[in-house]
Amino acid sequence: MSERISRDGAQERKPRTLQTREREARTEYVPASTLPTPEPRDGLRFRWVATSLLGQPLSTNVSKRMREHWEPIKAEDFPELMLEGDKNGNVEVQGLLLCAQAEELAMARNAHFANHAQAQAESVDNAFLRQSDPRMPLFSDKRSTSTRGNGFGSGSK
Repeated sequence: MSERISRDGAQERKPRTLQTREREARTEYVPASTLPTPEPRDGLRFRWVATSLLGQPLSTNVSKRMREHWEPIKAEDFPELMLEGDKNGNVEVQGLLLCAQAEELAMARNAHFANHAQAQAESVDNAFLRQSDPRMPLFSDKRSTSTRGNGFGSGSK
């Protein structure tokens, strides 16, 4: 620190604007995930599928996911995930089985459910608007608009 003492004995300090201090690089803490994350692979989507809950097997859940073309990942294909292996050599952690699906199938599934959700929303809108009375419509159309005020309080008459 470069402080000087003046003639009357008081300390003279440099203004803060003249002092430079290197900022330390801040590192942000990110808590570790409970489940290991597989390295991304082209053409595959990953998902953890529940095989048991509170010690009870969930065979219907596993069966449904297999019919949706989710396939268990072999531990030998992902050595970085070799924490536990089930009896079939799959990657399983605390009742969750790591599965993969082809990217095309995952995208088709997402599109199917997006279309399904849109159809449901349209159905709800149609049922709601069906109750509309022409004398007092609920909504004339589904578009919303916003306008600015006409200057109330600005002193103009």
